[in-house]
Amino acid sequence: ATGIQGRPSRMADSSRSPRGKGARFSSCSTPTRGYAESVLVDGQQILCTPGGSKGAMAALDKMTGKVLWQSKEFTDPAHYSSIVPARINNTPQYVQRTEKSIVGVAAKDGKLLWQTSFPGRTAVIPTPIVKDNEVYVTAGYGAGCKMVRIGPGNKLTTVYESKVMKNHHGGVILVGDFLYGHGDPAWVCQNFKTGAEVWNHRAFGKGAIGYADGMLYCLEEGSGTVVLAEASPKGWKEHGRFKLDPQTKIRSSRGRIWTHPVISNGKLYLRDQDLIYCFDVKAQ
Repeated sequence: ATGIQGRPSRMADSSRSPRGKGARFSSCSTPTRGYAESVLVDGQQILCTPGGSKGAMAALDKMTGKVLWQSKEFTDPAHYSSIVPARINNTPQYVQRTEKSIVGVAAKDGKLLWQTSFPGRTAVIPTPIVKDNEVYVTAGYGAGCKMVRIGPGNKLTTVYESKVMKNHHGGVILVGDFLYGHGDPAWVCQNFKTGAEVWNHRAFGKGAIGYADGMLYCLEEGSGTVVLAEASPKGWKEHGRFKLDPQTKIRSSRGRIWTHPVISNGKLYLRDQDLIYCFDVKAQ
């Protein structure tokens, strides 16, 4: 762990697996590449997705690690997406997606509220986007994208399902009524309400995306190129680019930069394996 100046504040022995008091899930389904979701802290609960026959999602007491509930009606194997807290039709819930499904479970007890199919392939990674009572998901390997609307009584309506956005792992950003992300093989702007493609642009290769103050911060996975562009449905409007330097020496020949850009308090944070970068991006 590092402090805000980049100096290490805590270090662990990388040869040892960290273990301590906490939950141990039996009948869980560890994904092929291991667990990679970002656990969610919501009030006194910590939410995660162990997957498996005893419940794909689970809530733990954040102080003790005690399992508060598992979603017994939702038992898909875990993948790589992260849980999103939402209030849909005035019902607090957690939205998640797997290789098979998109679901909402009750925040208080994990009861399954609604579920719809959306078959993914190989690895389902991007986190769902929730706006009002609509839920959008996308996945790579040709899976595409889908939006559902959750009506009264948790009645589901498919708004659209298409191949406009096929986001592998870099994430999709919703700004107003438009989505931005890499859709294989190009960067794409998609109308959130209709699913229609607004524009696509092969500005550079596949990568991850962040957003702040009307601008998109894109990090290309292969070269480490960082691009600043407007979040505009009027087209790709680039404002500059640079390449990370130095870059890690420990990445394998097939390795890529899969971390997401983070923007906070006028600083842009990037990571390439063992290297962390911080750039001042405040307007001068």
